Amino acid sequence: MTIDERRARRVGDLLAGMSLDEKLAQLVGVWLNVNREEGVVAPLQDAMQGEDVAFEEFARHGLGHITRHYGTRPVDPEWASGLLAARQRWLLDHTRLGVPALAHEECLTGLAAWRATTYPVPPAWGASFDAALVERMGRQIGASMAALGIHQGLAPVLDVMRDQRWGRIEECVSEDPYEVATIGAAYVRGLQSAGVIATLKHFVGYSNSRAGRNLAPVHAGPREVADVLLFPFEVAVRDAGAGSVMNSYAEIDGIPVAADAHYLTTILRDEWGFEGTVVADYFAVAFLHTLHAVASDAEDAAVQALTAGIDVELPTGVAYLEPLKQAVSSGRIAESLIDRALRRVLLQKAELGLLDDDYEPTASGPVDLDGAESRALARRLAEESIVLLTNNGVLPLGDGTGRRVAVIGPNADSVTALFGCYSFVNHVLPHFPDVEPGIASPTLLDALRTEFPDAVLQVEPGTGVDDGDRTGIAGAARLAADSDVVILVLGDRSGLFGRGTSGEGCDVDTLDLPGAQRELADAVIATGTPVVVVLMTGRAYAVPGILREAAAVVQAFFPGEEGAGAIARVLSGAVNPSGRLPMSMPGSVAGQPYSYLHPRLGAASSVSNVDPAPELGFGHGLSYTRFAYEDVAVAGTVPAADGSIRCSVVVRNAGDRAGAEIVQVYASDVVASVTRPVAQLVGYARVELDPGERASVDFEVPTRLLAFTGRDGRRVVEPGEVTVTVRRSVTEVVAERSVTLTGPVYEITGAERRLTTIDVRKPSHSQTGVLLR
Repeated sequence: MTIDERRARRVGDLLAGMSLDEKLAQLVGVWLNVNREEGVVAPLQDAMQGEDVAFEEFARHGLGHITRHYGTRPVDPEWASGLLAARQRWLLDHTRLGVPALAHEECLTGLAAWRATTYPVPPAWGASFDAALVERMGRQIGASMAALGIHQGLAPVLDVMRDQRWGRIEECVSEDPYEVATIGAAYVRGLQSAGVIATLKHFVGYSNSRAGRNLAPVHAGPREVADVLLFPFEVAVRDAGAGSVMNSYAEIDGIPVAADAHYLTTILRDEWGFEGTVVADYFAVAFLHTLHAVASDAEDAAVQALTAGIDVELPTGVAYLEPLKQAVSSGRIAESLIDRALRRVLLQKAELGLLDDDYEPTASGPVDLDGAESRALARRLAEESIVLLTNNGVLPLGDGTGRRVAVIGPNADSVTALFGCYSFVNHVLPHFPDVEPGIASPTLLDALRTEFPDAVLQVEPGTGVDDGDRTGIAGAARLAADSDVVILVLGDRSGLFGRGTSGEGCDVDTLDLPGAQRELADAVIATGTPVVVVLMTGRAYAVPGILREAAAVVQAFFPGEEGAGAIARVLSGAVNPSGRLPMSMPGSVAGQPYSYLHPRLGAASSVSNVDPAPELGFGHGLSYTRFAYEDVAVAGTVPAADGSIRCSVVVRNAGDRAGAEIVQVYASDVVASVTRPVAQLVGYARVELDPGERASVDFEVPTRLLAFTGRDGRRVVEPGEVTVTVRRSVTEVVAERSVTLTGPVYEITGAERRLTTIDVRKPSHSQTGVLLR
């Protein structure tokens, strides 16, 4: 008998002998030692069981999940690992069936635990256009988690950016679903290669809320949901084999996803073949009653959620214990539905080895969660993600010897400005102000002093991030006027539920810079001293004046613990910037919602006085070197039915510095049965070249990527003319070619979603990169 057969038999035996109480216990989590301050780590925490619950009492019949054992308070990892092992041992020895629990944690920017490496936020992953590096990061994060006895990570976020006013933009990879899919699937593969289950968030529609408000209604047609919002999840399930999915809080066209079997069962399981577990976003089951008002009480909420396809209630058992037990006892729901969810949970535990006879919970012992390899990955990703938006030649600054450098702005000397809201530093530590961050992370000011030791640096904040204080602006302007160059550091403060300018529950009604920062920028730029603006943000702000008037502008999306040094090295020239915008840079505070994926009707026209065009387009970014494109070739005829468009281009570094170019390939239907985007990313390649070096880049783009939902609701590839373009960004076309798709209309069925493969070849060696298998 194989290991899989033995584990399946073990699951069957367990299921057959479990009482109803024991079954339900496996479908819930428990969250201990939770800070009860309103809104600390989850929305509407009034739905939570009291923090004084005893583990032994709660878990007397067994337990499905242990919620955020490391990520709720600053605890020593070695000590906490011992406690987790002891709790697992208690489950083995003191429950009738002896089934261990799954331990899950947040891991969006690294394991959200004290002393663990904090990486850049997902928009920085998107800015790097480096799926291979993100996969390495995911593997490293997973290794740290596995060492601590953690089994499941609540990441990645695969929501496609739709409105930059939404506070959770900082958790998303990109406004392009193809890039979200490729980067997100890479993270899944990395995390799961270390033996940790990845959890896809938030399935589905969450980012498409009205007016960019958190946890607000979503009104998206089935075509937009299928062609844009679902695509990254489908790739992560079918291609990367994600083990878990977390429902979205959203209600789409009046139906909460937590109670919608169409998404949670018909699409996810019946169409895509997903075999893992669906876990509830925190309190989402209870929300069906308390927030959405589609359930009359907790029992009704539990019945609706379980029937729709939510297997596990997180973070704790509010609805899936006594209320669900009552529903079974009264005959309101069949016990077979509980068995359906339970089998999925037990199979997952079996696959992790938790049901094996020789399973033994052990403490980690001494552990370094922020070791050299982790920091090196954090550094490289930060460096690759920094985007040079504009530059009149002032950058790079060189070594700065003898220069008077004014360092101005509220984020120049702030550690927290480097991190997103799901970092431990900003998520938990604000409620423990006497606790040190636990990781070495210099501020940008510290990094500038290191990078420019022979420059004369003088500092003036000028204003706060969002306090509106203008008293320091005049002094900042005087310092700027008396300096050779200004480094003006502006941006966000990430937090939760209104305690920041970016982050979960920190939505905005305008894309102006927060507080008085724009006034500070105007005053400093007006002095005439060259001003290098550094934006440390979670979203892209509408700053057209700054982009046009400053000497240079650098964008860094919360770049993590190594981010300050990365920015400083880009400013000096030690690092050649290679990041590209994963989201459009708005031209107006009133330009939202916006996506470059708009149809023709979404562009400016003579019938409206509002131009939605961004100031800088998706994929934009500058370098300290120049790249030339040569010999662009595209096959002229391709079968629509499961064919591939072949495109090749030679890229040459025509400058005097080593650098990386992001080659981007877009496609668009000339005529289709429904309106289509004027451009759609179908492939990209990060190409690193020495001065004078060239590389041939070959793209094989499956026609399936051009599929869309037709008028009859079927996903199809239509024959006809397709325009294929090679671009530096969505607004910078290098070459355009025409391709004809031949044959009949081709319907996309249940076959797996194939994505673009890329082959990068240099004269001296070859390097093949497959974005997704």
